[in-house]
Amino acid sequence: MLSAVVLINRALEARDASGFWSSLVNPATGLAEVEGENAQRYFDALLKLRQERGMGEDFLSWNDLQATVSQVNAQTQEETDRVLAVSLINEALDKGSPEKTLSALLLPAAGLDDVSLPVAPRYHLLLVAAKRQKAQVTGDPGAVLWLEEIRQGVVRANQDTNTAQRMALGVAAINQAIKEGKAAQTERVLRNPAVALRGVVPDCANGYQRALESAMAKKQRPADTAFWVQHDMKDGTAYYFHLQTFQGIWEQPPGCPLNTSHLTREEIQSAVTKVTAAYDRQQLWKANVGFVIQLQARLRGFLVRQKFAEHSHFLRTWLPAVIKIQAHWRGYRQRKIYLEWLQYFKANLDAIIKIQAWARMWAARRQYLRRLHYFQKNVNSIVKIQAFFRARKAQDDYRILVHAPHPPLSVVRRFAHLLNQSQQDFLAEAELLKLQEEVVRKIRSNQQLEQDLNIMDIKIGLLVKNRITLQEVVSHCKKLTKRNKEQLSDMMVLDKQKGLKSLSKEKRQKLEAYQHLFYLLQTQPIYLAKLIFQMPQNKTTKFMEAVIFSLYNYASSRREAYLLLQLFKTALQEEIKSKVEQPQDVVTGNPTVVRLVVRFYRNGRGQSALQEILGKVIQDVLEDKVLSVHTDPVHLYKNWINQTEAQTGQRSHLPYDVTPEQALSHPEVQRRLDIALRNLLAMTDKFLLAITSSVDQIPYGMRYVAKVLKATLAEKFPDATDSEVYKVVGNLLYYRFLNPAVVAPDAFDIVAMAAGGALAAPQRHALGAVAQLLQHAAAGKAFSGQSQHLRVLNDYLEETHLKFRKFIHRACQVPEPEERFAVDEYSDMVAVAKPMVYITVGELVNTHRLLLEHQDCIAPDHQDPLHELLEDLGELPTIPDLIGESIAADGHTDLSKLEVSLTLTNKFEGLEADADDSNTRSLLLSTKQLLADIIQFHPGDTLKEILSLSASREQEAAHKQLMSRRQACTAQTPEPLRRHRSLTAHSLLPLAEKQRRVLRNLRRLEALGLVSARNGYQGLVDELAKDIRNQHRHRHRRKAELVKLQATLQGLSTKTTFYEEQGDYYSQYIRACLDHLAPDSKSSGKGKKQPSLHYTAAQLLEKGVLVEIEDLPASHFRNVIFDITPGDEAGKFEVNAKFLGVDMERFQLHYQDLLQLQYEGVAVMKLFNKAKVNVNLLIFLLNKKFLRK
Repeated sequence: MLSAVVLINRALEARDASGFWSSLVNPATGLAEVEGENAQRYFDALLKLRQERGMGEDFLSWNDLQATVSQVNAQTQEETDRVLAVSLINEALDKGSPEKTLSALLLPAAGLDDVSLPVAPRYHLLLVAAKRQKAQVTGDPGAVLWLEEIRQGVVRANQDTNTAQRMALGVAAINQAIKEGKAAQTERVLRNPAVALRGVVPDCANGYQRALESAMAKKQRPADTAFWVQHDMKDGTAYYFHLQTFQGIWEQPPGCPLNTSHLTREEIQSAVTKVTAAYDRQQLWKANVGFVIQLQARLRGFLVRQKFAEHSHFLRTWLPAVIKIQAHWRGYRQRKIYLEWLQYFKANLDAIIKIQAWARMWAARRQYLRRLHYFQKNVNSIVKIQAFFRARKAQDDYRILVHAPHPPLSVVRRFAHLLNQSQQDFLAEAELLKLQEEVVRKIRSNQQLEQDLNIMDIKIGLLVKNRITLQEVVSHCKKLTKRNKEQLSDMMVLDKQKGLKSLSKEKRQKLEAYQHLFYLLQTQPIYLAKLIFQMPQNKTTKFMEAVIFSLYNYASSRREAYLLLQLFKTALQEEIKSKVEQPQDVVTGNPTVVRLVVRFYRNGRGQSALQEILGKVIQDVLEDKVLSVHTDPVHLYKNWINQTEAQTGQRSHLPYDVTPEQALSHPEVQRRLDIALRNLLAMTDKFLLAITSSVDQIPYGMRYVAKVLKATLAEKFPDATDSEVYKVVGNLLYYRFLNPAVVAPDAFDIVAMAAGGALAAPQRHALGAVAQLLQHAAAGKAFSGQSQHLRVLNDYLEETHLKFRKFIHRACQVPEPEERFAVDEYSDMVAVAKPMVYITVGELVNTHRLLLEHQDCIAPDHQDPLHELLEDLGELPTIPDLIGESIAADGHTDLSKLEVSLTLTNKFEGLEADADDSNTRSLLLSTKQLLADIIQFHPGDTLKEILSLSASREQEAAHKQLMSRRQACTAQTPEPLRRHRSLTAHSLLPLAEKQRRVLRNLRRLEALGLVSARNGYQGLVDELAKDIRNQHRHRHRRKAELVKLQATLQGLSTKTTFYEEQGDYYSQYIRACLDHLAPDSKSSGKGKKQPSLHYTAAQLLEKGVLVEIEDLPASHFRNVIFDITPGDEAGKFEVNAKFLGVDMERFQLHYQDLLQLQYEGVAVMKLFNKAKVNVNLLIFLLNKKFLRK
């Protein structure tokens, strides 16, 4: 036996099939049940077993051989039984007996699950049909069904049974609801998806109830008590349902009558269709009632006109003769009566006059007394009615002023007083200007504090790593102490009496030149837009933040916000025009303007907008501890294995490393993937709803830039489709603005995080998955390639992309900045306060230098105003020239960060008091100001009538009193808030002189084509109405701006407090480090001076600390002595060099400077400009001799 087993193993090793079989059937082997037809299977199974055991354990024993033979025989028998079962099933189908088909299907060898007795007829029907179809397709009449086809037929029959069962239950529920008579319940069951009724409308619930009750009443039979009902299926078969047991079968029960009063699905659908059609017709009539009325009116009008035409034709034919006869007769009779009365009146003329006088007097007196008594009785009501009518008249006039394109002069006169500036207006403007200045300074102060804290953080890191002393950090941190806060704030502001603000003619001209230059840069965005693209890309962001945002005061007022948007618009158009070759370049590249716009509007107010839009949904994700949106099949597979092993305590038999396709082959992984996808879609829907319903929360600037981007791309690329343009705009609004806040909400303060806290990995993964899905939807990108398992989401992505397109379309529907901010070309001329900017001296000099370097590219035309302003400034000044000698002499102040305020003025404004001024804007503005003063005191409906009237003494006195109040109010107003000189030049003129000047200006304006006498100078009246509307809007916006700036200032103060507390914490940490690095008090003694080190140059050369001394030979190094003495403060050392005992040089050595050189990779430094020392060895020497271990 053993020798036979050895022979079998050798044959397997040699892969000799014939030798293997001869040894296997050898009686000496002693193996039972060896079948000849399974020889190859035995050979393959044993060969596989040897391979699985591997080297060293590949010898098969007799037990292994017998077990393998038995296993192969069992597999062969199982396959034979299964083939037999399939053949029996096909034979039962050929016999046409559902009972035999069911018996064959129930054979264990077939391996079919969920085979049920009531469904036997359905199994037989579907399998017979499948067999016939296969024979027809293959052309083989004897074709039989395979096992998989039989299994599919069984599953389909079960599904059909479940569908029919649910439909029958739904129809039974509908019949029961009809009997109960509750319309709402009937409508609810009619919408049951299992019944699949079409056209069910909730508003027709009562109609459905009535129609179905009528249909049921028609079918009702008194003796109909049967419980079985028949339902016709779509394939022509019938399903029988029992109303009491709620069970169904596919064959009609023998001997049981059918219920004929039960409404079927088709009858219910017919009734629903009729009611819905009637409802639709009714809604159609209601929607077109106006058209029907108009049609009826036209028909009736036609009939009336037809009848009128017939009557007119008759009159034109016969009536003239009749009328003529009647006229002659009536004329004769009337003249006769008239002559008789005339003769009577002439005979009694005096009596008639007296009677008439008394009668008229009595009637007039009675009417007067009645009205007087009525008024006295209802005097309170009369007062209220008068007040109501006056208020209504004022409202109507104001509505005309606001909405009418050409309001009449009488309406404008009623509201002309609104153009007068009161003391409250000046105080509000002063407070607004003060808050803007405080906000800008607070922003700068916070930025400086943040930079200082970052530098301190780096220094502390170097301290921990290299044991450096903290003197530099201490000196840097002293700026953050509360005691020096006021000094630090004072340092940020230039001395008003020195430098650029000094009281000298030269400095004054220089200041005005800078004010003119920055006004031009602020109001003409084309210069800065071109300058941005003349600079290297790595310097553009720094230049924008350092200069441009300061120039526009970070859009802190409506004027600056308007001008900054104009800059963004011009720069974006310039970049698309010059750098974008196709719309997709905006997405694939990183456009400068888009990057800066997103960065600006995502901070400050944009950050609060992000919090309002995304805060709640992100918080829901973070609070859901069991949320799982992992869609990686491998990850789900590994989690499943880990969970199974943790629960059972046994190692899983499944492999741990698999491919995604192998992982998806497991039903459990598919189930978990389906759950994750449902969770992901539900969470994405919440984010999508939050985003699409919050269009108004997106900053106006972002929406307007999106609108400009869309219009510019459509203009440059007219052949581009709307889909391409919307994808680019969606990339701006979602991917660049919203998506970073979804992925990293903690980085944008969207959610509150504890100190030192961070998002957990599952939370960040969940947000990343939602962001990825939204990103695909916004870009219209479907899943493919390695994400084949996510292709089921492509339909959802397509639907979501359409929602994003609607969202982008609504986001781009914003008014122009002129309408949004109520700004036009005259705003700066009529504004109470002059614009001011707060800019550092370094930013001012850098801007001047950049303009000088690129002026030919920015303004190619040498007649451009920019060239004139740069010539006025002259050569580029230095920082000490601008700040003054006294401040420049202070070496502890960073001169480039000192602030200066500029009151911007327009050099080319041209508003002068000269009557012969030819500037159109000045002329128009002066005329409007004079006319506003005149119409308040002169009545009249037209300008010609008002200007032709002479003023009375009372009107002149009232006018003089108003001008005096205005002058007194102006005198009390600070200089930056005073009106322009050109606007107040003619304020004190009398009314008559103002009338003459207005007439003269009107003639000049008419010659320029701005107004016309033919329409009564209505254009000038429209301009006055526009100024009144803008003044009202300005007051409302100013009030809202005050509230906004106060809230901003409060938030900045909170941030400053946080930075101060962080600075104090750093200071405490630094002091603790100083105490740790200082020598022990026991070793040195309190107050005892530390000893000095004395080394000759030769000794330091030997230690490697000294490299060389210039112009001194090495033989003289023994005559040179270096004394190193610790200073009073930690980290400071004094180095004294002696030659032959004579003091030659002294040098202050700072330990932190050495560490900085070491950090920068400098190996050798100079002392006294002669001695070269090794930095690393010098640090080692100081650490060893002076610092604590």
